Amino acid sequence: MPSTTRTTASRPAPAPATPLWWIWLAAWPVTAVFVLSNAATPLYVLWQHDIGFSKGTLTVVFAFYIVGLIGSLLVSGVLSDRVGRKPVLLPALALGLAACLIFGTATSVAALITARLFTGIAVGAVVSAGMAAVTDVAGPERRRTAALLASCAMVFGAGLGPLLAGLLSELAPAPTTTVFAIEAVLLASAVLVVLRMPLPVPPTRTPGTPKTPSTPGTPGTPARGSWIRIPGVPRGNGRRLALGIAVFAPGITATSFVLSLGPSLLSGLLGTTNRIVAGATAFVMFLAATGVQFAVQRLRRRTILAAGAATTALSMVALVTAVRTEAVAVLVLAALLAGAGQGMGQLGGLSLLNAGIPPQRLAEANAALNVGGYLPAGLLPVSAGYLSDAVGLTSGATIFGAVLLLLALLGGLLVLTTRREVTDPA
Repeated sequence: MPSTTRTTASRPAPAPATPLWWIWLAAWPVTAVFVLSNAATPLYVLWQHDIGFSKGTLTVVFAFYIVGLIGSLLVSGVLSDRVGRKPVLLPALALGLAACLIFGTATSVAALITARLFTGIAVGAVVSAGMAAVTDVAGPERRRTAALLASCAMVFGAGLGPLLAGLLSELAPAPTTTVFAIEAVLLASAVLVVLRMPLPVPPTRTPGTPKTPSTPGTPGTPARGSWIRIPGVPRGNGRRLALGIAVFAPGITATSFVLSLGPSLLSGLLGTTNRIVAGATAFVMFLAATGVQFAVQRLRRRTILAAGAATTALSMVALVTAVRTEAVAVLVLAALLAGAGQGMGQLGGLSLLNAGIPPQRLAEANAALNVGGYLPAGLLPVSAGYLSDAVGLTSGATIFGAVLLLLALLGGLLVLTTRREVTDPA
């Protein structure tokens, strides 16, 4: 009996729950970096005029963002799971600040390429380590809330960037300098948040104790092997990842298309090159992506994913209709549906991973989801741009819409034919 008493007395008290406001604040670095990710979009026309480069060169500048992003995802998730979130997030934010300085003073294509490369690396680190940090701060009892806030932080920042840049580039003096000076302030505040963030310390081996062997893919242990590799998930969780990618990838590809060729479509339909209009369209699209996640957060994951796939499919129907009828209202509807489709696909995918992946592998799992989403989001819109140059914007957008419609329908079919225990775990 005394032994039992001693055991009970020595048992550590449960750690107090982190205040809800800290979970919201932990999502701020994600928002700040995603503001940077799209802030340059309305400004390229200014750089083209000042520096002088072709649309083909502009495609190369965009491509270096994807190069930095994918390269970062190959290492940042594994690195974050092994050494902690802060050692990955702080250098990423520093690169973001460097990108702001380069963007704000750019006088050459090489400078724009370097800034976009740095931006891609920062974004890759944030979508893996940053989103995992939100879950770490929230704790195991609030993983669904963490997925919601991390996902909304991403899409809200992605929409706020072009809106802010569009407004300032039309209304403020020295537009490119002003935009990135303000973004630098946002990133500096994110650095302060990361420094104070109440994150758990990653488990380390006590000096002098034998190294415990682990099996790659074993849940609950950091993955062994190469530090630079295609990110994955623990054994037995592949279907969760596949379901998330099947819906998230078409959704983010749809919004990427609107971002890349939306200004050209608006110019053709409205006859305007006003950067505020282009920025506002992107903002409304991502505002839809944010709002829909709060609206559906209490639904079952299976329902969220199926609805995301259906909404992305409808957005492509609206897009093809808009370019063939030259209807501005239908184009805006396509953008809203694309945003909602990405929002639900992203929330459903992150929720599936948060529900089944242990914290020691979560950043790598987030990286895997984003690799699966960003590869088509980078390749398909660029291909559509080249196709539009060859066959015309109307035909190019129609072919792109048909391909993405098919992918979205296949993703929805995969969700509906998957066992419920996978999409809605207890």
